[in-house]
Amino acid sequence: MADLTTYFAGIRSNNPFWLASAPPTDKAYNVERAFRAGWGGVVWKTLGEDPPIVNVSSRYGAVSLGGAAMAGFNNIELITDRPLSVNLREITQIKRDWPDRAMVVSLMVPCNETAWTKILAQVEQTGADGVELNFGCPHGMSERGMGAAVGQVPDYIEMITRWCKSHSRMPVIVKLTPNVTDIVQAARAAKDGGADAVSLINTITSITNVDLDSMSPCPSVDGRGTHGGYCGPAVKPIALRMVGEIAREPALRGLPISGIGGISSWRDAAEFIALGAGNVQVCTAAMHYGFRIIDDMISGLSNWMDGKSYSRIADFQGLAVPNFVHWDDLNLNYKSIARIDQDLCIRCGLCYAACEDTSHQSIATSNGDGARHYNVIEAECVGCNLCAHVCPVAACITMIPVHTGLPALTWKEHPNNPSSPHFTGTTDRA
Repeated sequence: MADLTTYFAGIRSNNPFWLASAPPTDKAYNVERAFRAGWGGVVWKTLGEDPPIVNVSSRYGAVSLGGAAMAGFNNIELITDRPLSVNLREITQIKRDWPDRAMVVSLMVPCNETAWTKILAQVEQTGADGVELNFGCPHGMSERGMGAAVGQVPDYIEMITRWCKSHSRMPVIVKLTPNVTDIVQAARAAKDGGADAVSLINTITSITNVDLDSMSPCPSVDGRGTHGGYCGPAVKPIALRMVGEIAREPALRGLPISGIGGISSWRDAAEFIALGAGNVQVCTAAMHYGFRIIDDMISGLSNWMDGKSYSRIADFQGLAVPNFVHWDDLNLNYKSIARIDQDLCIRCGLCYAACEDTSHQSIATSNGDGARHYNVIEAECVGCNLCAHVCPVAACITMIPVHTGLPALTWKEHPNNPSSPHFTGTTDRA
């Protein structure tokens, strides 16, 4: 069987699946259950200074889509509301009882060196394997000058990271906020500060829905609501893009990445690892289905790796990164067209409606055998693949490559591009 052992930022775990800093890692009871279930590591819910912060009720909102509950998940919960001494005592005990599992502690304190120095010394005494600096929380704490308020300022990221590296022996992981215009700049600041790794993404600023009776954003707290942090399957595409941007950046090559954001299955995890992540962190899926989902994640990833002849995680880590390119590096002479399998088609007409109303009028209708048929007009099809996405039948509509006989041509080389060495003096204004 494939070896799922990882060594992330020098921290060993017997598989790449960690629980992210969140309610599932708030206390020893939860973490004990997680380790019994088979999780490779946890990031303990974010610790802060005493006295503890005060949370509100209710705390969660969700978006359901197409019958899928919690496709997106929103929370307005803050960092731990338990005394620091209780958390530290429980972390010490859990690490003593489970020495083979990764124990990382998330931290967030005011933006001064004394506060960071003090809490780092306390965490170090627990025997924890590392710390994760929470520079991502977009609600409640950011209004107090912490969380995303730090993660949105590269100078602050670098400064605090440098403090932590100078005052602790533990590996320092910097958790980045997605609520920025350039994630690479934030990651570069973390690396410049000496970070051993970065983790991303933290949650996205959001309002999931509005109660039209009370006219309050949800979740509602005594008739009022606020923006929260958005996570769950809906944010996976955003997280993948940001992980990939860091992984492909030459100046950040070699910086370990912990992938976070909508990971619900072994396949999700494999995609993050293929785009450069060294391990993954899970939260919403565990809150939705419980800790036993780790069984499917471990067995699924292991079986897939066996089928691909990957003996260890490093064998496929980052393999997709060279293929994640900028738009102007894509081959403009590549062409594909849609093909409809008439044996699988259920004659619903969704492909026709989508193409006729909103795309390229590339699907024709005809009647025969007492039923309506849909066929692709190959000369008109531009290969946008909208029809394949709206089709409710798996593999009914597929995209078939067309051999044009033309050499690969990117926008960088195109004669319509004024920056191209082959520029002809005219531009394509379409």
